[in-house]
Amino acid sequence: MASDVAVFPVPAAAVKALRQFSRFFTRRIGVLDAYLGSDLSLTDVRVLYELAHRSAPVASDIAKDLGLDAGYLSRILSRFEKAGWLERRPGEHDARQSLLLLTDAGHAAFAPLQQRSRDEASALLARLSPDQQTDALAAMRRLEALLSPESASRPRLVVLRDPVPGDMGWVVQLHGETYWREYGWNQEFEALVAEIAARFVREFRPGFDKCWIAEIDGARMGAAFVVRESDTTARLRMLILAQEARGMGLGGRLVDECIAFARAKGYTEMTLWTNSCLTAARHLYAQRGFTLVASEPYIAYGQSLVGETWTRAL
Repeated sequence: MASDVAVFPVPAAAVKALRQFSRFFTRRIGVLDAYLGSDLSLTDVRVLYELAHRSAPVASDIAKDLGLDAGYLSRILSRFEKAGWLERRPGEHDARQSLLLLTDAGHAAFAPLQQRSRDEASALLARLSPDQQTDALAAMRRLEALLSPESASRPRLVVLRDPVPGDMGWVVQLHGETYWREYGWNQEFEALVAEIAARFVREFRPGFDKCWIAEIDGARMGAAFVVRESDTTARLRMLILAQEARGMGLGGRLVDECIAFARAKGYTEMTLWTNSCLTAARHLYAQRGFTLVASEPYIAYGQSLVGETWTRAL
């Protein structure tokens, strides 16, 4: 049966990087050593963990959730039984399925392993500063979410929120990195964005100006700004999306929010300045009723460019 999950090309460098990270991480957390100083394998301890944290599971559920072969799991469970760690009881609704219960001896065997695992995790993170710990945990959660089998089908949580300290620096960084990577623009552009962001914060006028930070599953993925140009005109500025957030309709949603805000605040026109090379953004503006009214070639950011002014009535 064909899968509904999209499959994309993977560069050889990405494969190499993932394998390198896997080798590093397995060494770092001691997977290749005697696991947690015991005679048990990593898989043995994972099965013990499931037995200790579930209420009378059946073997098929554990095999499915851990991705284990049924025969392999059966041999592990048999060893646990011989050690006096496991009891099997007939299922209430289906006597053919045995309920698995960890005995007191099984809990006693598992408890020091769990504590040792906690101690080792704590020692690993203790080498990081509080900020580094926050970054590391966020990166792990992000990687887990991206690589989870359910990630392709589950709904994404999209939030548009007001900025908080740290967001403006992130907006500047995202602009600098994106435009350098995709268009070859130099640090002059990053400096310009930093100046605009600083001016927005210093001269912010509640009720006339607005910024949205777009998050997907808690990670910052985009931003858009509206600033007062005159009593009647609002300017859309610094619309930006992270590469991984494109194709989800988030850019259009940000522009729609800008238009709705400007209209609600009594502006009668919205204007913006962009460049002819930004084809995706230009298409988005045209879709929402903006019209190109002026263009002019110029040289900046290490490139020969064509600046454009677009407007629309509100």
